[in-house]
Amino acid sequence: MKSSKRENFQTARMSLRLLSLGDANYLFDLDSDPEVVKYITGGKTSTMEDCHNVIDRVMKLHEKYQNQFGLWLAFDRVTHEFMGWFLFRPDKKDPDNTQVVELGYRFKQKFWGKGLATEGSKAFLDYGFGELKLEKIFAIAMKTNLKSQAVMKKLGLSHEYDYIETQLPAGQQEAVYFSLNNPTV
Repeated sequence: MKSSKRENFQTARMSLRLLSLGDANYLFDLDSDPEVVKYITGGKTSTMEDCHNVIDRVMKLHEKYQNQFGLWLAFDRVTHEFMGWFLFRPDKKDPDNTQVVELGYRFKQKFWGKGLATEGSKAFLDYGFGELKLEKIFAIAMKTNLKSQAVMKKLGLSHEYDYIETQLPAGQQEAVYFSLNNPTV
């Protein structure tokens, strides 16, 4: 993997920046909507302590991978309003393999259905395949989360398999795994 770090991204409508220690209020705001966390926690909203724990884990991820991977907050380029986040990290099951990377996203409800997840995800595909020269980028979603799967399909990711996700607070759920191999390799 090429040594490259991206603390900031710009898309047509968003400014993206790496999560920092003082960002718990953003995470809390996002995860305070039961609809936003429905597929992850079954609708149980996060506490501020949960958000600080996420930040601690993500800071370790940033440090381990020198800001090549982690969590980026998304803000409206015009109003600077917090919109959501993008996750870009090695697979939790194989964290030392930095050639196969997970892409994830979560947005406040008012920003759903506007193409923002697709827009930001394209920036991460470009970064992953163009700058980092990754072999593969994947995304997962709960089988019932058809909107997230629609984003994956728009990005050109293909369904590889279904499985039972056991690592979520909501308990075991049917999930799908989509991926895209680097088209330049």
